[in-house]
Amino acid sequence: MGETVLRVSNLNVFYKNRDRKLFSKADKKIQALKGVSFEMEEGQVLAIAGESGCGKSTLARAIVGINKDYTGEIYQKYDRPQMVFQDPYSSLNPAKKIGWLLEEPLRVDKTRKWTEEERKKRVEEIMEEIELPLSMLERYPSQLSGGQRQRVCIGIALMRSPKLLIADEPVSALDVTIQAQIMALLQNLHKKHGISIIFISHDLRVVYHISDYVMIMKDGCVVEKGKTDDVYRNPQADYTKELLNAAGIRA
Repeated sequence: MGETVLRVSNLNVFYKNRDRKLFSKADKKIQALKGVSFEMEEGQVLAIAGESGCGKSTLARAIVGINKDYTGEIYQKYDRPQMVFQDPYSSLNPAKKIGWLLEEPLRVDKTRKWTEEERKKRVEEIMEEIELPLSMLERYPSQLSGGQRQRVCIGIALMRSPKLLIADEPVSALDVTIQAQIMALLQNLHKKHGISIIFISHDLRVVYHISDYVMIMKDGCVVEKGKTDDVYRNPQADYTKELLNAAGIRA
């Protein structure tokens, strides 16, 4: 057993009710996650799977600190987990060049002061990591393909060498060929740096190829979790069986 890098205990996440209809209670809260608990070991690739609206992204946002209205406990061994979002274009400021975007996490870093020379050097290192030519540093996001933009988003997340990376549907907006390339990139980064990865997806075929462990969610709850091979070969929850059948993985 490796050291625990993340522990979530009895997590309940709430949203404010945005319904402004007559007689509605403006302060009523909607519960998005219900008693979610799991642990993640250092260096693990954990996939969180389930249909849209099941709470996958809500959980991710709570872990990185975007969703703060919750009860329960989130323990993290390391600070500053980073997140890669589904839509790489909306995640990037269209008015800034790629070089500027990559440097930004270092400009706002409160843990140390980066010189301009250090920032430039780190950007060059990351461009090599994400397998993009340095010439792209002078381009704007609109001048890159979807796959290239997602590589940049991954690069931005990696700039400060996080120990935990959360990839929220990072390939769902890409075509099949580019999906495979981005998945291979994440796998290479995992092997090279031992970074722990939470990979969120509704595609169980993608999940199988990238993860060591899988957690299945439905209606804000965890319905099954375990080693990916074990869950796929011998699912215990009816919902897991339904998902696998729908994906054509089980007869």
